[in-house]
Amino acid sequence: MHPGELTITVTTVRALVEAQFPQWQGFDVERVASGGTVNALFRLGLELSARFPLEPDDPESTRQSLRAEAAAARTLLGRTPFATPEPVALGEPGSGYPLPWSVQTWVPGTPATGEGISDLDGLARDLADFIAGVQTIDTGGRTFAGHGHGRGGDLRSHDEWMEQCFFRSEQLLDVARLCRIWADLRELPRTDRDVMTHGDLIPGNILVAGGRLVGVIDVGGLGPADPALDLVCAWHLFDDAARQSLRHAVGCDDLQWERGKAWAFQQAMGLVWYYSLSHPSMSAMGRRTLQRIVADSA
Repeated sequence: MHPGELTITVTTVRALVEAQFPQWQGFDVERVASGGTVNALFRLGLELSARFPLEPDDPESTRQSLRAEAAAARTLLGRTPFATPEPVALGEPGSGYPLPWSVQTWVPGTPATGEGISDLDGLARDLADFIAGVQTIDTGGRTFAGHGHGRGGDLRSHDEWMEQCFFRSEQLLDVARLCRIWADLRELPRTDRDVMTHGDLIPGNILVAGGRLVGVIDVGGLGPADPALDLVCAWHLFDDAARQSLRHAVGCDDLQWERGKAWAFQQAMGLVWYYSLSHPSMSAMGRRTLQRIVADSA
C-alpha cells in the first residue's frame, strides 16, 4: 500500500515475542485480516494484539510516536461506555524487523465494514454516545496541532492536498462536480472551540456485535480538534435516515454538521485514488462516502 512497505510475518512476530517477552512464549500468533493501512495487526493468545508499523521510518521517531499512542489510549480508557485498547508493552527492533512495535489488549468485535448491520439507528446512537464521552475529556488547554494531511483544523489548509486528489482522480471520479462541492465546503466558518476527538472514526475502527457498537480501536489520534471531526462516521457508515439519527443524538447545529461532511469529503477524496490498486476495499469506502455527500449536497 505504501512505497517501501515493510513485510512482517507470523514467524517474525513469534521470534520477536519469544526474544523480548518470554512471559508470552507459546501464545498462539495469528495475523489479523485488518482493513487498516498504517499497521500490520497480529493477535497474541486470546487477550493481546501486536501492532507493527508498515511504513519505513526512523526508529526513534517511531518509538516516540508509539509512546504518544499509548498515552492517548490511557487517556481514553474508561471514558466512554465502549471498549478501547489498553497499552501493554513496547517492543524493540529485531529478527529482521527494523522498528519498535506495540502490544495492546485485544478488543473483541467485528469491524463495521460490511453490509448487513442490523440496527443502523442503534449504531448511530451508540456512536453519538462514544463521541460525547470523548468530548468530556479535558483538552488541558491544548488546541489542534495537526500538520500535513491532519484533519481537524482549518479546512482551507487542505487546498493543496485536495488539488492533488482532484488531479489524481480525473480518471476515477466526476472531478468537476466534486471540485464545486469542495469550493463550498472549504468556506464553512467556525466559531466553536476545540474539543477532544478520536480523529479517525472510519468503519474499520468501529467494532460491532449484534449490530451495535462494542468497541473502538486505533485511538492514537486522540486529541483536540474541530468538534465536527468525529462526525465523519455519519457519511462513512450511514444512509440518510441513520445519519439523521446520529445528528439528533449528537445535537450539533447546522454549521457543525456541514463541517463534519467537509472532513468526510476531504478524507474520502484521498482514499479513492491512493488505494485504488493497493487496497480496493478502502478505495471503495471512499467512493461510497463521496456518493452520499454528492446526494446530500444535491
